[in-house]
Amino acid sequence: MNGRTSRRQFLKSTVAAAGVSLLGPPVLRAQSPNGRLQLAAVAVGGMGWTTLSSIAAHPNVDVVALCDVDENNLNKAAKTFPKARKYFDWREMLAKEEKAIEAVSVATPDHMHAPIAMTAMHMGKHVYCQKPMTHDVFEARQMMLTARKAGLVTQLGNQFSSGIGDRMTVQMIREGTIGKVKEAYGWSNRHGVAQYRLRGPRPAKEDPAPPGLKWDLWLGTAPVRPYANTVMVEGKELSVYHPTRWRAWQDFGTGWGGDIGCHIFSAVFLALGLTAPTSISAQVEPEWAADPARRGDLWPTWQIITYEFPGTDRTAGKTAKITWLDGEKWPSEEVHALFENCKWPEECAIFIGEKGNLLMPHTSGPQFFPAQKYKGVKRPKLPAIDHYQSWAEACLSRQPKQPISNFDVAGPLSEAVLLGTVAARCPGQTLQWDSANLTFANSDQANQLLRRRYRDGWTVAGL
Repeated sequence: MNGRTSRRQFLKSTVAAAGVSLLGPPVLRAQSPNGRLQLAAVAVGGMGWTTLSSIAAHPNVDVVALCDVDENNLNKAAKTFPKARKYFDWREMLAKEEKAIEAVSVATPDHMHAPIAMTAMHMGKHVYCQKPMTHDVFEARQMMLTARKAGLVTQLGNQFSSGIGDRMTVQMIREGTIGKVKEAYGWSNRHGVAQYRLRGPRPAKEDPAPPGLKWDLWLGTAPVRPYANTVMVEGKELSVYHPTRWRAWQDFGTGWGGDIGCHIFSAVFLALGLTAPTSISAQVEPEWAADPARRGDLWPTWQIITYEFPGTDRTAGKTAKITWLDGEKWPSEEVHALFENCKWPEECAIFIGEKGNLLMPHTSGPQFFPAQKYKGVKRPKLPAIDHYQSWAEACLSRQPKQPISNFDVAGPLSEAVLLGTVAARCPGQTLQWDSANLTFANSDQANQLLRRRYRDGWTVAGL
């Protein structure tokens, strides 16, 4: 593609070619001519279905196109939206539906978030993207800058950031209810998630893909991997990749921290006004670190990621220490004592303040310690916000107010979470992060992990 190639020619070429290539600045978005939002959805099973159906519940949203690499998901969604045109290949959908759509939801596995969302944004389409925003740090930065330049309405799929519990926590921290914050933790130790933490090895046998699954399209930008159906884990036969255990594999997912970190850390970022960390270090499962095959393919089954951020007017020092834990790892006994040895929630964020401490169970509201000191503390009354429909409403508005987790907010949050995935692959090192230059000052190894090389034929300009 050269400077004389029109965008129309490019879009036509994507239908026939395997690759996607975009040149030049994004196209500024157009407004709906009839006051209704014309939506296309990429990936419509599982969380994709939740996303689609929740956005479509807005009375002024029309679903005009559906795309999924799994024919079973596609046909099921089409029963609810029979007027929507169906596609297996998102590139074909965007090319053919360019004039018909104004917004796109993306709910694929992590490795395809950025290619699809970036292509849509270059076409001037608003984007709702599932968390984490991208698979790689570099992708997250580019998506944030692209959305900002084009003036698009964006939202990350960390829906609990719009919930009253998260928003109440943010407001009460900002109001100084526990004083300036000295330290914060987030974790996810959900019961039963061990089955998502595969130990490998990658199955040697190639299985035929299930009927209706377009495996090459599912792989997209990732390296070619033979389809594998099931693997035995602790006496249980579990799926290897599709539909959910792709999260365990570095090619496709971002591990448990990438999956849940954008939920748990959202309130931490908003409450403390965090920007970019200055350093990151990781402790991981020793057996994983010592096994080159596992270390190259799978995410560790547990990790502890420690971040140091510049202090803000809501933190107690010049720096702020934030810690992520997962895989049955918990804060120390000393920290637990500050919360009166309460039963730790399986997923949670906690704040240690100069005047007291706050515990926010995931999906719930804040609890304060010492409990007696905060007995009767007044909580603000907040209006309900629908995370999905607030995005649709902003897309429909001619003077939109960006929703709570727009890419200017979600970009730095996603970058920090994804920096944790880099640190996990460089355990035992304290990585010095230069956010302005998108590089680590002290680790060539870590710098190699900031950006993937997409599979031949799947190039997307800017990524």
